[in-house]
Amino acid sequence: MTDLRTMFTRLSLFDDGSLLAELQPGLKREVTDFVAHCLTCHQDKAEHQLPSDQLTKSAHFIPVKTDYSLQKLAKLYISEIVRLHRVLRGDSALTDGSEAKLDLSKGLYDAGDHVKFGFPMAFTATVLSWAILEYRDQMEAVNQLEPAQQALKWITDFLLNAHPSQNVLYIQVGDPVTDHKCWDRPENMTEKRPLTQVIASVPGTEVAAETAAAMASASLVFKTADSTYSSTLLTHAKQLFTFADNNRGSYSEKIPEVATYYNSTGYGDELLWAASWLYHVTADQSYLEYVTGENGKEFAQWGSPTWFSWDNKLAGTQVRYRVVEASGCAGGRQLVVA
Repeated sequence: MTDLRTMFTRLSLFDDGSLLAELQPGLKREVTDFVAHCLTCHQDKAEHQLPSDQLTKSAHFIPVKTDYSLQKLAKLYISEIVRLHRVLRGDSALTDGSEAKLDLSKGLYDAGDHVKFGFPMAFTATVLSWAILEYRDQMEAVNQLEPAQQALKWITDFLLNAHPSQNVLYIQVGDPVTDHKCWDRPENMTEKRPLTQVIASVPGTEVAAETAAAMASASLVFKTADSTYSSTLLTHAKQLFTFADNNRGSYSEKIPEVATYYNSTGYGDELLWAASWLYHVTADQSYLEYVTGENGKEFAQWGSPTWFSWDNKLAGTQVRYRVVEASGCAGGRQLVVA
């Protein structure tokens, strides 16, 4: 082992190639003093939590390859860091969805919280799919294609399980009010994990349509690598689009408590966005006519989008059609979107 000293840190290089970084006592006191007087650090935190501990621990660095997936990194962390420091990070939320006899253990936590919000999660999957489709060769050249596909599948596995029947979609796992009052690790969660769903009588057009877009775009990503999985995604995408279109209503209005966190300003953009992806995947003219016909006139605002986000996909819809037009996927039909 070799010790090196910097201004604030002692670095220890071990024979196995790993690196241990430890804060010097003076800086540790400064961090502790800062946290002790920081009101934000103590706001709504569990009594047993000591935020200063999280900022004064030593850091241990392990040599890894740039193409390691998130799941592989997590397992490496457990096997190496736990061995050295007894600090455990492991599986969490393994029983998510159990009250509905579903497996919703995958998916993404939102920001630094432990809630799984389906609306922004589905948008994340759609954009990640788009990135893979656009930059597949570049990702493969730097060994990042497989990790990106694994990250995408972690989301789409959740979305598939969250859609147990044609007119049912579970859109949230966890209680954000309770969750935001507790700062803890997901492995230590003890609060209840209630489920929120949209159904025909309580619709959520935007979240159902966005989930359809996510599954349709992901079906393209996996079309060659796993044709069966790709077909399953496409089947769910079509069902969800029909569900969203036939049962129109904003989830922010039907389930008002979600508006505090991911309020929707309308569902027309998600319908067009989903239809554009379904047309790209299937070349079914009905999806093209859906966007360029009356629905396009009502919702599209062709030529004047100002932003692109989880809440507004109009700019993305227009770009998708330009891509389809340029690639010839539109069957020779001229697409005028501006």
